[in-house]
Amino acid sequence: MSNKVDTNEALEIKTEQLSIINQFSSSLLQLDTLEELLEYVTTQVVNRLGFVDCVIYLADDSASILNQVASMGIPHQRYKYRAQRKVIQFSEGISGFVARTGEAVMLGDVSTDSRYIADERPAQSELCVPLIYKEQILGVIDCEHPIKNYFTNAHLEILTTVAHLLSAKINQVNTVNNLQQTVEQLNNAQKLENSLLQIANLTYKASDLDTFFESLHGIINSLLRADNFFIALYDKQVDILDIVYIVEEGIQTSTHQKFSKEQLKDTASYYLLQKDQPLLFTKKDYKQQIADGHFKMIGRQSESWLGVPFKANERISGVIVVQSYDKSLHYSEHDSSLLTYVSRQISMAIDRQLARQELEHRALHDELTGLANRSLLIERAKHAILRLTRAKKGTSHALLYLDFDRFKSINDSLGHEVGDHFLIRICDLIKATVRNTDTFARLGGDEFAIFMENITHRNQVNEALKRIQTVLSKPIDVDGHLLQASTSIGIAYSDNINDKAYILLQQADAAMYEAKSTGRGQVKFFNNTMRKKLKTHADIENDLQHGIEHNEFELYFQPIFTIAESEVIGFEALVRWHHPKKGFVSPNDFIPIAETTGQIINLDLHLLDLAAQQISDWHQQGHRFLKITVNVSSRHFASLDFVAQIHAIYNKYQLPLGSLCLEITESGLIENLDLATQIIEGLSPLKVKLCLDDFGTGYSALGYLHQLPIHVLKIDKSFIDHLQDSTNPLVEAILSLAQSLKFAVVAEGIETVEQLTILQSTQCDFGQGFLKSKPVSANEAILLINNPL
Repeated sequence: MSNKVDTNEALEIKTEQLSIINQFSSSLLQLDTLEELLEYVTTQVVNRLGFVDCVIYLADDSASILNQVASMGIPHQRYKYRAQRKVIQFSEGISGFVARTGEAVMLGDVSTDSRYIADERPAQSELCVPLIYKEQILGVIDCEHPIKNYFTNAHLEILTTVAHLLSAKINQVNTVNNLQQTVEQLNNAQKLENSLLQIANLTYKASDLDTFFESLHGIINSLLRADNFFIALYDKQVDILDIVYIVEEGIQTSTHQKFSKEQLKDTASYYLLQKDQPLLFTKKDYKQQIADGHFKMIGRQSESWLGVPFKANERISGVIVVQSYDKSLHYSEHDSSLLTYVSRQISMAIDRQLARQELEHRALHDELTGLANRSLLIERAKHAILRLTRAKKGTSHALLYLDFDRFKSINDSLGHEVGDHFLIRICDLIKATVRNTDTFARLGGDEFAIFMENITHRNQVNEALKRIQTVLSKPIDVDGHLLQASTSIGIAYSDNINDKAYILLQQADAAMYEAKSTGRGQVKFFNNTMRKKLKTHADIENDLQHGIEHNEFELYFQPIFTIAESEVIGFEALVRWHHPKKGFVSPNDFIPIAETTGQIINLDLHLLDLAAQQISDWHQQGHRFLKITVNVSSRHFASLDFVAQIHAIYNKYQLPLGSLCLEITESGLIENLDLATQIIEGLSPLKVKLCLDDFGTGYSALGYLHQLPIHVLKIDKSFIDHLQDSTNPLVEAILSLAQSLKFAVVAEGIETVEQLTILQSTQCDFGQGFLKSKPVSANEAILLINNPL
């Protein structure tokens, strides 16, 4: 009977065990996380076995430490027995032994085993089985009981089975988690890569830094939450920190916040710049930094603060800062690494943007004065004229064209450095007089302009003129020189949307020249008389190229003769324009226009070609050697191309060496004397001589004489006019100077026998003037060469 009872009891126990295993197996399919899985094992499976204490430990990655991850006594306080040890080494206790050996241990009396480690309330018996998957120790299930010999082989068998199933599930969950982490890492890496590509694209697409920062914030916000975010740039030259972009609680603030040198030292951003490494502060950390005196509290206290410094270039550094005011949002070292990685790209992007801004600024501003240049002035004038459609009736714009008087004389007498400093000082004075809405621009040299927008009454212009005249009324100390500034000003108005900005500038320029012609410090307003002159100017400008292409220009020749015997040694070529509609146009009317517009280059080359053709014709006709001197613009001496062009003309017409020579006027200043010297020396194989015309009328000739390889001086007619009873002291001085420098001298404008007689008593070599011949055509000129004049 007892055997039957034992058999029934055994069957019931076996049935219960199978039920537990079946239910556990079924439940494993529905459990997805380790927390759920371990909780289920300790509270459901082991509890059904009748155990009062159960702890699950999982091994760390190094397989040397067991960490408690679940326990029957921890989540449910009704259980008496709690595991005291949360961490167990593989080298200690029953649990450590099982993990180390991979073998299960069942003890009926723990007091007999020295490996036993007692908890808060020691047990009497213990059952511990390993969690193993494919020979890898994952952890242990450790069960204890207050009754000796409580655990049976049946318990061992079912717990081993549970451990086996649990190990497989733990491996599956870990595998899934690892896959999910890998996928997440790949997604994050792809997200980061896409973000960096977006930042790189921003560098080239963003038109300005404000747009760049706004788009940049959107990208960073997709990587880490940045509801409170700012970028600050630090300019070490001026010691100012400028918060160039700021978002607070998701709202962008457009106003820049600047911290001066004194305010700067109190900011966390400046401390970040000094440390030159990423800083991550909790609320407590931030308060401690303040207590340590590293910076002061500015603004609201954040829950979490993360800042990363960067260096854009040698002058500009910066910081990127994100702040959290949400107690649930704290930045991590991962966020710090992420922002640091992104900041490297940002620093390059900002450097490129700053470099681009610098290039754009240079393209639109004068390098010496920092003022707007001609291009920027014209652009602003264009937009302002278009805005007249929305302006009140009677609104106009005014353009003031300024030319500083006597600037060239200051430049030549005191040097370019003093001249530059003089211009800068004048500009600073005038800049203080203009309105914030006005554009003060340098057009080139000593010419400037002020564009005044939205003039509602012409007294506004008069007041501006008074302010300018007032600031320029007192002498200015420039590098120890007391200099008086004054300016000639021309003014033109625009009040119609059909007006053109460049024409407005031409009108103001024309008015300025009228002012300059009446004396220093004068003001003229553009009027109809000037309008007619501009129209004539524009017509000539348009007709010049047509005249070159259709051979409307003719050379006339004035003989150059020896003073002693009046023998012709060559000619000066003088241009005449036979306009098909206007008839004869004086050189005084079109040469200045050609010079201003740059058309003088093509015109000169055309005239040089005509002169060379004439020399070639005379030479082929068997006439004796003659040379022709052609006036050319100083513009040619700014490019080595001129050497090749003259060589080409000599080769084209097979000219005798030295037969085609060049003449420049003293007032036609050559800016680059070194380059001009190279050009003249490049012409020396052709024996081309350089004549300096109108000598004595300018103020730079002496500089030319010792710096340029000049061969001939031409004394201006104004000196020859004063030769009456005796030589003019100035003429004697020029002749003496020329003799010492071994220059030939030509006296221009000889009109009387008395003038010629006086010159014959001097060292003057050659003459030219109406006394012997006016400029004549080529056919008439050839008749003058065989006999003395």
